[in-house]
Amino acid sequence: MRRTRALLVAIAIFAGAPASTPVPGRADPGATVEVVDVKGAIGVATSRHIDRALRRAAGDGAVLVVIRLDTPGGLVSSTRDIIQSIVASPVPVAVYVAPSGARAASAGTYITYAANFAAMAPGTNIGAATPISLGGPGLPGSQPEPERNAPERGKPGAKAKPDQDRATQDRAPPPKTTEERKVLNDAVAFIRSLAQMRGRNADWAERAVRDAATLTAQEALQQHVIDVVARDVPDLLSQLDGRTVRIGAVDRRLATKGAEIVVIPTDTWTEVLSVITDPNIAYILMLAGIYGLAFEFMSPGMVLPGIVGGISLLLALAALSVLPVNYAGLALILLGIALMAGEAATPGVIALGIGGVVAFVAGALFLFEPGSFTGFAIAWPVIAGAAAVSVAFILFVIGAALRARQRAVVGGSEEMIDSPARVVDWQDHSGRVTLRGELWAARADRVLHPGDPVRVARRDGLKLVVEPDREGTKL
Repeated sequence: MRRTRALLVAIAIFAGAPASTPVPGRADPGATVEVVDVKGAIGVATSRHIDRALRRAAGDGAVLVVIRLDTPGGLVSSTRDIIQSIVASPVPVAVYVAPSGARAASAGTYITYAANFAAMAPGTNIGAATPISLGGPGLPGSQPEPERNAPERGKPGAKAKPDQDRATQDRAPPPKTTEERKVLNDAVAFIRSLAQMRGRNADWAERAVRDAATLTAQEALQQHVIDVVARDVPDLLSQLDGRTVRIGAVDRRLATKGAEIVVIPTDTWTEVLSVITDPNIAYILMLAGIYGLAFEFMSPGMVLPGIVGGISLLLALAALSVLPVNYAGLALILLGIALMAGEAATPGVIALGIGGVVAFVAGALFLFEPGSFTGFAIAWPVIAGAAAVSVAFILFVIGAALRARQRAVVGGSEEMIDSPARVVDWQDHSGRVTLRGELWAARADRVLHPGDPVRVARRDGLKLVVEPDREGTKL
């Protein structure tokens, strides 16, 4: 009787259990894990792609979102937007630095720390999260201060502390200005808050910001920077299966082993945004817009340069509105174009052309602010190509102007000089001649006869001064 009651109670318990309760080691039927690929610099397009993917995953009821990451860094604003999307996501997020050879440098380190689960593939690395505006050479305080009571390197018995990693033995120069300290301290507080929220190594995270420390995948696992080292996404899902994650105020137990993997593609608008927000493309679009409109103003009615220039300039302005533009650099570019246009308008003033090229190149170098985890800059080949095109344009205009000066005059009074004519009627020293089918009053210093060939020596008001044409040129 007791056995029967126990059996009935057990059946009632299992019958009342919710059917969606995950069972470790096996995903629910129809369970999906959605994968988002992020490769390259973090920008506005990346932020939009990840936010869209997280919203789609929530709508699809995915059990997990995997961000497969390979980045050298990116914009601070876009990085913070991505982290806010990850933290607010109702679906657990795992950042997986992959494939082998990939990295989560600079901004990628912050994104990895923000995820519910952090994973890396063998042969990857993480770290070097110092804001780029503080890490460039030649800054004030470029020589690091020696640590107190630290043994000098190269001397016998000089050893680093056991708990130091490679990066702390080559400390980055301390910031000297107030602005540098503010940027650095803000970045440190940001990454420490993420580490504390996810229960990861906050001290190493601070070293990654202050000293540009880096770790391999195995070292990151040992120092509790990441949770898993996985060969691929199925291996990652197998290792995460059965783990508990807190989403909001609720603890969830993952059932990911064997779940269907769905890769979320990039939509068309995100791809377009990714292209036009590339600093090199934005720079080229801006130049195409300026030159296109300049050609249209110089030769009204051509239409095509104006249309292309207008569209290019609008796209460039849209791109520059979301990039860290240095307006001094933009002003230098515009000044350079104006000076080169001045050289084209007044050929021979070489200083205008040289100054225009110098301002043009300097503006391209300083067009984007260094206020990001990794610098957004224009590639040297693009700058050199744009400068070469501008110089070629100036030389073409100057050459055309010089050739025009050497040509015969084709309009006005001067064009009539030395033109052949024929006497129609004549009395004493004046009469009428025919020139190109027109009758003109004429005079000469000698007596001429009707039918005599003459040439125009000069024009005196509405009367031509002619002289006999010894060669007798036929009209």
